Amino acid sequence: MRRASILVLLFAAAAILGHLDPAHGQARPGPDSIQVDKDVVYIKGGKVMMDVARPTTPGPHPAVVTIGGDAFRTVTRSTHEALIRRLAGRGYVAAAIDYRVGARRQFPAPLQDVKAAVRFLRANAERFGIDPARICALGESAGAPLALLAALTPGIADFDSGANRDLPSALSCVVALSAVSDFSRAYTGSMIATESYPPLLGGEATHSQRAHALASPVNWVTPQAPPLLAVHASSDEAVPSAQSETLAESYRAAGAMVELVAVKGSAHGLALLAEPATDAHVLAFLDRHLGLAPPVTTVIVADHGARRQLVALDWPTGRELWTIPNAGGHDVQPLPNGNVLFTMGPEQKVVEIDKDRKEVWSYGGDEGLQHPISAERLANGHTLIGDAVLGRVIEVDRNRNIVWTYESGDLARMRMRNVRRTAAGTTLIANEAAGTILEVDQAGQIVWSYQTVGERRLPYKARRLANGNTLVTMTNPGELVEVDRAGTIVRTVGGATGALRLIWCSGFDILPNGNVLLSDYLGRRLLELTPSGAVAQEVRMPSRTTASIAVVR
Repeated sequence: MRRASILVLLFAAAAILGHLDPAHGQARPGPDSIQVDKDVVYIKGGKVMMDVARPTTPGPHPAVVTIGGDAFRTVTRSTHEALIRRLAGRGYVAAAIDYRVGARRQFPAPLQDVKAAVRFLRANAERFGIDPARICALGESAGAPLALLAALTPGIADFDSGANRDLPSALSCVVALSAVSDFSRAYTGSMIATESYPPLLGGEATHSQRAHALASPVNWVTPQAPPLLAVHASSDEAVPSAQSETLAESYRAAGAMVELVAVKGSAHGLALLAEPATDAHVLAFLDRHLGLAPPVTTVIVADHGARRQLVALDWPTGRELWTIPNAGGHDVQPLPNGNVLFTMGPEQKVVEIDKDRKEVWSYGGDEGLQHPISAERLANGHTLIGDAVLGRVIEVDRNRNIVWTYESGDLARMRMRNVRRTAAGTTLIANEAAGTILEVDQAGQIVWSYQTVGERRLPYKARRLANGNTLVTMTNPGELVEVDRAGTIVRTVGGATGALRLIWCSGFDILPNGNVLLSDYLGRRLLELTPSGAVAQEVRMPSRTTASIAVVR
């Protein structure tokens, strides 16, 4: 009787979803705004199919793979038709998939089918108008653990089979509605577990421990896990809500990004989306992580490493928004008008690009630059440039006339790093090789300096705070310090004895919430630090070496 009541809820949810609009109140997209390709075979040998709903507008669009199921007994993709149509009307390519289940299709066979579906969509990205870099899985009921496993196990050879093996099955994010996360602990409090899980896993938990462990998403959570939205009803009789709670705890312990939505009642799987607030939360999560929603905060980093690019990132997700070559330059500054100023040291120039990323101004070798390592657009419209080969800091106007110069042989031969103007009109210069921060006035006089203490404490950047103190980053080990006018350290993050251990601190900026956004250059990570030095967010970027980072305001 209880199982029947859950089926009634599922069909009721499907009926409701057929009438809901993308934003619960706006007109539902007309029939000409989307196209539905039915019975698309994605595994030829088994004639396993998917239905694909997509916008008629030109792509590429982000994609969502929807995965359902009835306690691993049957799978009917048609129950997701209303859902994928709604997603297509919102701007996604949405694919509802079947996968093979039954006594002859034990784990990991269903997971292999799901991953094959993801690879198929990547292989046919041009056909369906998909951006292959933005694919999410939405799993509900039996489909939820499969969606989670597909997201958590990229590159696991035993979980991949079939065509397009040269393409990745990795996912950008995952939504799990009523998910089993630990099959070994899923029997207590469940009215379907005893009947449903042993056929999938080759026996009960005591007789098939390895399969239960391998099929449990909670055992695959790592710090690299893609962002997760888990939704679960508090009184779910099929899968206890503790399953999603345990999964969320594992995500948090790993430092991965997770949102857990607890819904009152006993709704299961797709029926959870019948609640407008829950449905809106799911759509907002997809929009945020797949790029349909504008970023709350955008930061731009100068990758001084092998990839040699400027990269705009959504913070704190770390999702890359765009890239352009920067020749391995060190510095970047977003400008108030939407333009971006950055250095291309190896190419001897400073460049300003507009919102379309077209060059609108430059200053370079023709004007005598040899290696611009730092550049800042000032409030008066001039540009402050530090040349690390010449050991010269210059201020140039829009017509490329030099209006101020400070030069020192001690800054030459690549000893200088970042240069920044203070609100008082003085200039802070980081002499990395000498371990000093210099403050120079308009007359070229040194009016303040800070000498780092310790062997090879190499400073990268200094910034004057509103309270008159100065923030400084340095290395050996990596550390962010705040020093007062007397040179006394009043705040420190990292260092040799800090709770946070950093390798080489380079660029930093202040976020709108007052936290510091810091680059650990050789640690290849970006960290958001609270005033107390606690890590609020962290994004690892193993393939990038970030010299400078700046917040778009």
